[in-house]
Amino acid sequence: MDARRVPRIQWQELTLNAGADDTTSFCDRIARCLHDAEAVQRPGFPFDPARLRNAAVLVPLIDRPDGVHVLLTRRSEFLNKHAGQISFPGGRIEPSDATPLAAALRETEEEIGLAAPQIQVLGGLPRYPTITGFMIHPYVGFVRESGLLVPQPEEVAEIFEVPLGFLLDPANHRPHQVEHQGRTYHVDSMPYGEYFIWGATAAIFRAFYDRLRAGAPELLPASVPCDER
Repeated sequence: MDARRVPRIQWQELTLNAGADDTTSFCDRIARCLHDAEAVQRPGFPFDPARLRNAAVLVPLIDRPDGVHVLLTRRSEFLNKHAGQISFPGGRIEPSDATPLAAALRETEEEIGLAAPQIQVLGGLPRYPTITGFMIHPYVGFVRESGLLVPQPEEVAEIFEVPLGFLLDPANHRPHQVEHQGRTYHVDSMPYGEYFIWGATAAIFRAFYDRLRAGAPELLPASVPCDER
């Protein structure tokens, strides 16, 4: 299902004009905020970096006629880990990958058919350790024309999009509790229609929001109070 058909909550879209200058300014302002990719987020639970497996994801921002959207996937129900969860395209970093970014781009093309030449990489976000044993390296990319996107059925059940303005509005950021090995942890969530975005995916996007709030508050929706910009 296309998330743009889900009944909408009130928010302001982030819309680019047709001109190349407007797109360049938008991308430049975001890129200036993405300067701490080597930092590590503190997820609220204990972790040992030496025991984590490295993975990389792409946060694709796609220019649509009705505004900029964020591309997300719903993972296949047949996967051993994170089955059915909402995620960014990405996966494990393989020995053949030259860099974590190379892994994110490779996995994005394999999972949804979005090739590296279609993506303008804007920068990286802090790494995020997951409770399931991964250290995620997130990267943000801008996509002017996505073309036809095709999910790899063994890994991706669905490709959908959420308006960027919705995810950048802190009114849509909700606390969520999760049980793991007998303990309760507090994590981020961003419910959108029938899609429950939570855990690492929500935490990575929350880090993106925090960086725009600090470095490019003019990109936040007008509904965001000035003291939160």
